[in-house]
Amino acid sequence: MSIVTRLKGFNFFYFALFALFLSFLPIYSAKVGISGTHIGLILGMGSLISIVAQPLWGMVSDRTRTIKKILLLLLLSSILIGTLLFQAHQIWSLVILVALMNVFFLPTDPLVESLNFQTSEREKVGYGSVRMFGALGYACVSLTAGYALNAWGMDSLSWIFFGVGCVALLLALGLSDVQASTVRPSLHHLKQFFLQSHTLIFFLMVLIVAIPHKMNDTFIGLYMEQLGGDVRLTGLSWFVMTITETVMFALISKIMKPGKEAIFMMIAAGMYCLRFLLSSWIGTPYGLVALQVFQGFSFVFFYVGALQYLYRIVPDQWKATGQTALTATFFGVSGIIGSTAGGWLIDEYGGSLLYRGMGLFALLGFALGIYLVRRPIKIG
Repeated sequence: MSIVTRLKGFNFFYFALFALFLSFLPIYSAKVGISGTHIGLILGMGSLISIVAQPLWGMVSDRTRTIKKILLLLLLSSILIGTLLFQAHQIWSLVILVALMNVFFLPTDPLVESLNFQTSEREKVGYGSVRMFGALGYACVSLTAGYALNAWGMDSLSWIFFGVGCVALLLALGLSDVQASTVRPSLHHLKQFFLQSHTLIFFLMVLIVAIPHKMNDTFIGLYMEQLGGDVRLTGLSWFVMTITETVMFALISKIMKPGKEAIFMMIAAGMYCLRFLLSSWIGTPYGLVALQVFQGFSFVFFYVGALQYLYRIVPDQWKATGQTALTATFFGVSGIIGSTAGGWLIDEYGGSLLYRGMGLFALLGFALGIYLVRRPIKIG
């Protein structure tokens, strides 16, 4: 089996494992009697922990000059902790195990993306052709795991998690580590990178666009109910999002050319703006489902563009750290801000106004994208 084929298989099962953790943890917690308020607090605590843990593991990877060994360590720990998590029935044990998953499992995401990107470059294949298998794995598990849990009971979730995790770990053992930079990591160079104006503008744009993105992830179900839909249509919305992501990840390497990343980020921010403003005006649950087709364009254009832009500006010896900083910004900090502000807005003013505000936030991201496009960057 070739390195690329093994990497594609690993992505499928790794992101399937991610789907089991992210999508089914709130459902499992509710089934064992944890209140909605406590679930929100547990998840919020996890996000805070991951914001710190992700950059730390990225720095460990850069300092030790290996991604694969750190990834294997974290993945093995995560499989054992996750299996115990989905057997826990007390709130104190859930708090401890969720905290540990955010220390060990969530930081694997930027390491996997760094491995994907650098391996794709080395093997001369498109990053999207590899990453699409991750989106496909997420979509397949999102659809099938619910049926399996209905048939076998919620207690089977721990063993499903363990089984999927073991397959991912076995595939990871056969992956090839990426070549470390010949330049020894220097904290002075890292500090210089983060203090450069184009770096600050880049991360500000990522945060501003990611906040409405995470708001949609969190509150689409509540907005669907306000429009008269049900959980079935929410599930259909997620399926539409993941399938369009899979298609666009497969095509993105043919569309996005080197040096054009900022343009695609700007276009994606504009698409987010249009998508969320249309969502605020749509008025029907089926219309909201249909608008999730934008996910493949808005998310994939923006995320792949941001990833490739980052790899052009970050020093070679700090690539893993840069990747973890990007992930912490896009999925961590934005999640805390989006959940807090979005929850208040939808409670006080309803989903329509929330989505209108999300559209305006994305418009600000579009303006920052114009700035990045017009400003030449210094290669890291």
